[in-house]
Amino acid sequence: MKQAWGLVVLALFAAVILFAVSASDRVALPRWPNAIFGAGSSDLDEIILLYGVFPRAAVAILAGAALGLSGALLQQLLRNPIADPSTLGISAGAQLAIVVATLFFPQVLDGSRTVVALAGAGSAALVVFALGWRSSFEPVTMVVSGMLVGVTAAAFSAALTLAQGEYLMSLVTWNGGSLSQQDWGVPKELATELVVAMALSALVIRPLLVLGLGDESARSLGVDLRWIRLCVAVLATSLAGVVAANVGLISFVGLAAPAFVRGCGVHRPSTNLALSPLVGGLFLWLCDGAVQVFSGATGETFPTGSVTALVGGPILLWLLPRVRSIQSQDANRATTRRIHFGKGLSILLAIVPVVVVLGLFFGNDGKGWLLLSYADAADLSSWRWPRLLAAAAAGGLLALTGAILQRLTSNPMASPEVIGVSGGAGLGFAAVVTLVPNGGPYSLVGGATIGGLATMAVVLAFARRKTLPSEKLLLAGIAVSSLSSSVLAILMAAGDQRSWQILAWIGGTAASATPGTSIVLSGIAILLLVASMTLIRWLTLLPLGQSTSQSLGVPIGTSRVVVLALCGLATGAASVLVGPLSFVGLIAPHIAVRAGFATARDHLVASFLLGALIMAFADLGARTVTFPYELPLGLFAAMIGAPYLIWLIGRR
Repeated sequence: MKQAWGLVVLALFAAVILFAVSASDRVALPRWPNAIFGAGSSDLDEIILLYGVFPRAAVAILAGAALGLSGALLQQLLRNPIADPSTLGISAGAQLAIVVATLFFPQVLDGSRTVVALAGAGSAALVVFALGWRSSFEPVTMVVSGMLVGVTAAAFSAALTLAQGEYLMSLVTWNGGSLSQQDWGVPKELATELVVAMALSALVIRPLLVLGLGDESARSLGVDLRWIRLCVAVLATSLAGVVAANVGLISFVGLAAPAFVRGCGVHRPSTNLALSPLVGGLFLWLCDGAVQVFSGATGETFPTGSVTALVGGPILLWLLPRVRSIQSQDANRATTRRIHFGKGLSILLAIVPVVVVLGLFFGNDGKGWLLLSYADAADLSSWRWPRLLAAAAAGGLLALTGAILQRLTSNPMASPEVIGVSGGAGLGFAAVVTLVPNGGPYSLVGGATIGGLATMAVVLAFARRKTLPSEKLLLAGIAVSSLSSSVLAILMAAGDQRSWQILAWIGGTAASATPGTSIVLSGIAILLLVASMTLIRWLTLLPLGQSTSQSLGVPIGTSRVVVLALCGLATGAASVLVGPLSFVGLIAPHIAVRAGFATARDHLVASFLLGALIMAFADLGARTVTFPYELPLGLFAAMIGAPYLIWLIGRR
């Protein structure tokens, strides 16, 4: 414990040194007293020091303290060590509200920015808490629900930002968390909010202590569970919303600060609530100091919030074994009916010609919907059939991956988006864009595939641990995905052509598909579907649980490695086209199970075909609904799938 607190002192010393170095680059240290105490100094550098550099440091400390307190409150309330505004989707809700207001209602932001952010954060928190209510706020359910709400909000934010190019860099910088200041207005507001929040937190410490004993014990001691949960949730959400309104998205500070305090040996909730703001403020100040020194040396400007997320991913992985687990449930539980495979397959295949005809002949000329003549369709076929084929192949790959992951983890919410493979594919895509700016589509496919496989290698480190419950693989994937997202945010903040390319990829588009790339992608899809058929026995026995499947001869570690490697390859190839946020990997397997495709073979084949059909329809809608403008393909698929997924979690 002494070593841990010695590390705090060392971090404080480092933060002070970094601040002094970055500030002295603007104004030499001997001139600081004149800048601070001089009456109306006219020196520009001294004015910037007094009204820019000093307020920025104050904002870093106060925002970090507010997020640290918010995370400590949420973790104590939910008895969940990985709860914080970012993992529960609260920060993403505030982000979406600010983006919408900036683009469509800019007049609302004048004097009401905090209200807008609070409305977005509160709406996201309401959805997540409502989804977790039926499972008694079980940690895995809460975090997966928060992730779904968060990535949905992030998808809409990215698409809206991409559609309004004049706001691109300002919104990208804000989304990454910018602490730059021009006066002392924001520090004063944050200080006021923090003082009020700490006073209110002192009033709820005793009920929170009782709540930590369990719901039944709390009720027997006279605690009104609904009232205390509402009060604490509103308080934590308000803190996160105020920070988001003033400085943008700062990820994982609320996760890192309470975790470090507990790692120092502090187990009393009251002490944790008191120390987490101090550690959070120091953590964010230290990160911001490092960002400023690095920016001064290289000339590049990076958002501080993205740098904090680089630390948050490893912390989430470290905390993973400490998360309470539930008994795994079969993702593919018995349905009320079971359809004959041949009959069901015939129905799906009968829909294929309909999709092909619509994709080739249906369109919008800006005045209304129409069916093209054969001659017009023939003229456009060289442009339409490659994107139709590529979209279908990508949808089939993602749906196949989702079905495999749901059976592997026995968790109905597993998908490429959740398990972290899509985030890794994004890193590979960004690496190719950065290092090989003139690379063609094949280099992008290769980079995304390698990134997906590399990310999966990290998740495999957890998959090989036989003592780790399968559902915790989801949390490992979320941690890796968050780490990947932070790197993408840093690259987008550079402000060059890479920002457009990465942001466009996040939304997904089939417009870049060529005859060659579409044929290659469809070939990969068929090969991986055939390869998945060789894993039917494993995927039939793994949902029965580790003990049962191992007793029946399934090599747990090897099976997970092989299956997840196939998933990494499939997701890497598909993500180049549709981006990381399509949700097809979640939607199609659920529809297949509900339609009666219950066995492993039936489930995989039906999911593949359904995913291909859904993504083909999504491509049709993306290019026609807002003609002559094209919606991002991944966003359009998410618009179809997100309401279904939220409804599904609410039922289960």
